[in-house]
Amino acid sequence: MRDKKISLPAKLINGGIAGLVGVTCVFPIDLAKTRLQNQQGQGVYTGMRDCLVKTIRSEGFFGMYRGAAVNLTLVTPEKAIKLAANDFFRQLLAQDGKELTLVREMLAGCGAGTCQVVVTSPMEMLKIQLQDAGRLAAHQQKVLTQDGSAASTSHPLPGQPHPSGSPAASQRPSATLIARNLLRTQGLAGLYKGLGATLLRDVPFSVVYFPLFANINKLGQKHDEEKASFLHSFMSGCVAGSVAAVAVTPLDGNNQTVQLS
Repeated sequence: MRDKKISLPAKLINGGIAGLVGVTCVFPIDLAKTRLQNQQGQGVYTGMRDCLVKTIRSEGFFGMYRGAAVNLTLVTPEKAIKLAANDFFRQLLAQDGKELTLVREMLAGCGAGTCQVVVTSPMEMLKIQLQDAGRLAAHQQKVLTQDGSAASTSHPLPGQPHPSGSPAASQRPSATLIARNLLRTQGLAGLYKGLGATLLRDVPFSVVYFPLFANINKLGQKHDEEKASFLHSFMSGCVAGSVAAVAVTPLDGNNQTVQLS
């Protein structure tokens, strides 16, 4: 069956809405994941629940959404690029209206994952820096409490070399401030730091996600021209996304380590 063409504006709207809803729903979990992956034996948090509880206590409810503004701003073009690129490569690899083979579906997903890093890489860089700022502050407070000293073992954000205990050290960073400092000190390459690590994560994710979703979703179609029900498509996305996320979790940890270094 030939994939039906969907206009780019429709793809942009669909991807944007899906991305905004997704970010709003799962961002606190993503924040906990980032902080747990980067505490590196410092023992600030014991688990996801402990991380979220301590975040709310120290930063308030909206502390769980630290860095979300970056995602909410860039998620629409990111999803639009990913979905449009996947459709483009699927149509490019289609042969005389025949269904795509699994290998061709994986190649289409590979192309989509490669294209999306144009937006994903700087978005992840800024988001991770903002998310990890709260962990660094919590670790600094823990050290000060235990040692009764003004010394801090936390490292500054890129482009923000502050001496410990200075007023600037306690200043809450913003995406604009981080981006400006990175551009001033490292140029455009600063925003794309860890591009290779991001590719190693996003390409395998798309290679797994898109073919798996298409094939599971196809099980809900009684006829070739009939669409699967919303519930079936929703569950297909959940299953495909979960499998893909589990598959690339080690690569995600490596990506964050590179971008925070």
